[in-house]
Amino acid sequence: MTEQNGFKYSILASGSTGNSFYLETPKKKILVDAGLSGKKIESLLSEIDRDIHDIDALLITHEHSDHIKGIGVLARKYGIDLYANEDTWSELDSKNALGKIPVEQKHLFEMGKTMTFGDIDIESFGVSHDAIAPQFYRFMKDNKSFVMLTDTGYVSDRMRGTIENADAYLMESNHDIEILRMGAYPWRTKQRILSDQGHLSNEDGAEAAFSIHGNKTKRIFLGHLSLNNNIKELAHLTMDGYLQQHDVDTKKDLKILDTSHEHASQLYDI
Repeated sequence: MTEQNGFKYSILASGSTGNSFYLETPKKKILVDAGLSGKKIESLLSEIDRDIHDIDALLITHEHSDHIKGIGVLARKYGIDLYANEDTWSELDSKNALGKIPVEQKHLFEMGKTMTFGDIDIESFGVSHDAIAPQFYRFMKDNKSFVMLTDTGYVSDRMRGTIENADAYLMESNHDIEILRMGAYPWRTKQRILSDQGHLSNEDGAEAAFSIHGNKTKRIFLGHLSLNNNIKELAHLTMDGYLQQHDVDTKKDLKILDTSHEHASQLYDI
């Protein structure tokens, strides 16, 4: 029996109300973030016929509640090893954001480093967001890669160099600028979202996706959509229109896929 090439993944939840990502190889099962209740994370895993008991590691991107809400409960209940950079750990500990976690379950994954988990390499990279030291991840195995990129106000040249030409992306399409500007949020909150340390708009996400996609890129998932400041169809149309205007065939060469804040995507092969 030959070993599986590449890996499998599911976007368990993506949105302003909670985020979690699942990835598996023949040797490892990994979560990134758990920004919903522990019970909801278990339910999302069951949607793709996976069991929380089998998770080997949980990677933390940053300390905002929509990324960490269920982590403490899951870590204590199932003994899952947690990974975050030193500054993020300091922030989580100072605010007791996860509750009491046994020290042997807390591990360092420093920004800009690559760690090997069994048969997969994972590279962390910094983003521009109003957290202490936010970082996202590129997953690499058998010359295949998947990149998570949400929670950033812009995409720098340095980030582009790290994440270009992946096979698939989870790309932020957080808000429509006009809906945000006309909406009920306080002006200070609007300024935060629109800033270089906020979130990518639909247009920003489309521009970034075009700049980093390559001949290997087959899927772009639209992630971290705001419930209040975006419409799924609008985010999709914006990405599709921008890529088509720049001669990317979104019917044949590359597929744009939606995500949900309530239900897991199917389990994809890469």
